[in-house]
Amino acid sequence: MLKEIVTAIQSYIKAHRFISKHELWKWILIPGILYTILFMVGMFFFWSSSADAVSYLSHRLGIDRWLHRQGSGILSFFFMMGGIMVQLILLLFYFSLFKYIFLIVGSPLFAYLSEKTEAIIEGREFPFSLRQLMKDIVRGIKLALRNTLWQTVYSISILILSFIPLVGWITPVIALLVECYYYGFSMLDYSCERHKLSPAASIEFIGKHKGLAIGNGILFYLMHLIPFVGWILAPSYAVVAATISLYHQHQDFES
Repeated sequence: MLKEIVTAIQSYIKAHRFISKHELWKWILIPGILYTILFMVGMFFFWSSSADAVSYLSHRLGIDRWLHRQGSGILSFFFMMGGIMVQLILLLFYFSLFKYIFLIVGSPLFAYLSEKTEAIIEGREFPFSLRQLMKDIVRGIKLALRNTLWQTVYSISILILSFIPLVGWITPVIALLVECYYYGFSMLDYSCERHKLSPAASIEFIGKHKGLAIGNGILFYLMHLIPFVGWILAPSYAVVAATISLYHQHQDFES
């Protein structure tokens, strides 16, 4: 799996060169700017609301009053760290829902960009098919809804674990890896559909290549560490990188 993660990461470098060489910037910048605006507005409001939610929960459960009576600096530190972990889990859960909404809205462009990328790689003409595009969109929406359900189940389980002192400190890492996998899954599925894999076959295939999905998602999130530029480039770069990384797995599609 580690080798596949490295392959997925290297695919982002190849994606940048590919986009520059074939002048695909208009397919990168337009959805990227929209994504960035929604991302900034959503994160601002949710971070403040999640902090209020943690404070309200602590007050309702009487944790703050109990800590005050105990007068223990160590206990206060543990629960403060726990509160931060819970807030991070809530933030990741929100970002997950935001991501799937954006994937559903942007599925026409992402499906088109993935198909165009593979057509250029193979050096063939790119005939536009509205019927095929609509099939890609419907499939993308269905899988996005399916992944939303499963990731919600995992997120709730992780959120419960986050309340356990010490153990809860690693839950943001677990939540992030789950988030990376499901985002990369969505990016890889565009290629799977094009190679005539059914949704069930696509789930099985990507399950065997978890590293490609996780690696794709990791770079997508790392790009968010670069304000504005990274936010604009991340979504479409992920699509092109996923297409490039899976193109080299072509023989696996046929097996």
